[in-house]
Amino acid sequence: MPVIVAKHIQSMPRKQSSTIKKVILAGMAGNALEWYDFTLYGHLAVILSRLYFPSADAYVSLLASFSVFAAGFIMRPLGGLVFGYIGDKFGRKSALVASILTMAIPTGVIGLLPTYAQIGIMAPIFLTVIRLLQGLSLGGGFSGSITYIIEHAPPKYRGLAGSAPLASMTIGILLGLAVVQGLTLSLSEPAFESYGWRIGFLLSFVVGIVGFYIKHFLEESPDYTDLQEQKRLDLESGQPTQSPFKEIVKNHSRSALIAIGTYLTVTVPFYTITIFMNTFMTKILHHDPQQSVIINAISVTWMTLLFPLGAWISDKTSRKIVVVWSAVAFICLTYPVFWMLSQPGWMYPLMGQMVFATILGFYLSPIPAFLVELFPVKVRFTGVAISYNISAAIFGGTTPAVAMFLIKVTESNVSLAYYIMFFAVVSLASIAFYKEPSKKKLSGMHLHDLVHSDVLDKKDVA
Repeated sequence: MPVIVAKHIQSMPRKQSSTIKKVILAGMAGNALEWYDFTLYGHLAVILSRLYFPSADAYVSLLASFSVFAAGFIMRPLGGLVFGYIGDKFGRKSALVASILTMAIPTGVIGLLPTYAQIGIMAPIFLTVIRLLQGLSLGGGFSGSITYIIEHAPPKYRGLAGSAPLASMTIGILLGLAVVQGLTLSLSEPAFESYGWRIGFLLSFVVGIVGFYIKHFLEESPDYTDLQEQKRLDLESGQPTQSPFKEIVKNHSRSALIAIGTYLTVTVPFYTITIFMNTFMTKILHHDPQQSVIINAISVTWMTLLFPLGAWISDKTSRKIVVVWSAVAFICLTYPVFWMLSQPGWMYPLMGQMVFATILGFYLSPIPAFLVELFPVKVRFTGVAISYNISAAIFGGTTPAVAMFLIKVTESNVSLAYYIMFFAVVSLASIAFYKEPSKKKLSGMHLHDLVHSDVLDKKDVA
């Protein structure tokens, strides 16, 4: 973990520091391995398109493969509902473990799945079903990770704590890239296409071990534990409890809309740089494949290193300042970035991806705390999961397919830049309605709820 995070953890009391370390490491490990599983498909899209979607037109095969990638995102809002309900009703830990196992087992099965040449049309059907299960899992995994970690964090370190699952997300992506590249370099092309590509998927069965560790060795979120006591008092006083989703629709729809709009400028650029960029560089712009992979790995690594810095700035200043200026940077610089990517050689493409990664790194860094702080604890898991998954499902997962479509229709290699800039404008409009919450302790209810509660005196709220 970056030095800036470790330094602040060490400054906490010993018991709290030990708990936070274990929570962050376990949450990061589970999240990293989930994203490793999920992004293997993106890294292997070209070979999967040939094995499971054979066509005389390579463009059609690749489009079909990316469409199945997008199909996994259709399940993410449903996953947000399912795991959000589990997380808000039965505990953050239970939901996190369930999502990890739901990802690990189906992904491992891809490594055993027969190809189209072996079982015909059933091969892409089975692959699509597995992608749907992966999407269901990721609908709860990332939201569970950020909620669980941030609820353990001291108030003044919430942004910094939230950067840990972000870093683990990109670490998982880089791990998937490293495994694919390692297998590609160590095996002959026939061996890799015959069985080598399956090895990365089979390694996913290891992910389940992390789930069992979280289940048996970590404590439940303190905010959730406090909430359970509050629910017990509510039941004793005869106050009914609503389902988390109904509560959001009734009382927190404004927060959900702000979260959805803000997350648009996370999900579209993120899947551009992590999933589509290698295909764009090699298949569209015809850059050297090995060179393109190295450039992408450098830029994603750089973005990962920026997460704690941007999050720390948001803790010291405000979440809103960081995301607003980053969105403005997307509007101003995305077109020049795509121009640089289109230039020959490696220097301009490297500069372009580094600039893109820098902007995304700063925009994304405060987002976990931004989302968690929008919702009270009783609906927090569901609120975070539903909001970010709606954005990711509709616009993030479709980014590679939309990008291929735009390039084909417009015959312009920079057409995706306008798509990204448009969503940056939408996000800015959403952020305009966002009011920075207090940096005090995350309580079980918002201030409005506390003022109208019999649990606390008014002087306690003040």
